[in-house]
Amino acid sequence: MNAQEAVLSKATIVSPIGGIVLDRSVDAGQIVAASLSAPELFTIAEDLTQMELQVDVAESDIGRIAIGDKATFTVDAYDDQQFPAEISMVRYASDSTDGLVTYKAILSVVNDDLLLRPGMTATAEVTVAHYTDVLLVPNAALRFAPPQVVEVEASDDDTGGGLLGLLMPSGDGNTRGAVSDRTLWVLHDGVAVEIEINRGDSDGLHTIIGGGDIAEGDGVITDMIEGG
Repeated sequence: MNAQEAVLSKATIVSPIGGIVLDRSVDAGQIVAASLSAPELFTIAEDLTQMELQVDVAESDIGRIAIGDKATFTVDAYDDQQFPAEISMVRYASDSTDGLVTYKAILSVVNDDLLLRPGMTATAEVTVAHYTDVLLVPNAALRFAPPQVVEVEASDDDTGGGLLGLLMPSGDGNTRGAVSDRTLWVLHDGVAVEIEINRGDSDGLHTIIGGGDIAEGDGVITDMIEGG
């Protein structure tokens, strides 16, 4: 009798942890037998109120993040809501896809409302610096350079009569001047003026600038339309 009771006790399989069942791999009445390895019966999450988000950080940005940096992220299920997170680990192993090298950063997430579920796809933004009262310009303005111009003398016999000179784009009219990383083109009283600036940090869309004859509200040139 004791031997039979010992065998019967082994027929009851108890989870080693308490939690929420995420997936079930067996059905009632199915024979479960362990040969070389124990079969998977259930997938259980011990605590869904504490989760982690794995994000891919580009090689060019990995040096700018650190453990403890704050982050926010969104998921497709709640695209109008931002969730807070914090970097808890940055892995050294790299992943390479189509020549793009990335590194895994692990973000700790508090999920008290249980809105987030395992396997969701997220887009995260990590705050690496915080600034107040600074001047921002769109990055397109920093890439702008006007067409190169040359002065052409015109005689009375040329078309255009008594014009002393014409400013024309060189070549086919589409040649751009060199872009400087220390200058910016602005509008002063309707005239394009090149000023010297100092570049600061950028979020990919806007860049902090300092110095130069520019103030909040001044117009900067990002592109131009050449008349035909």
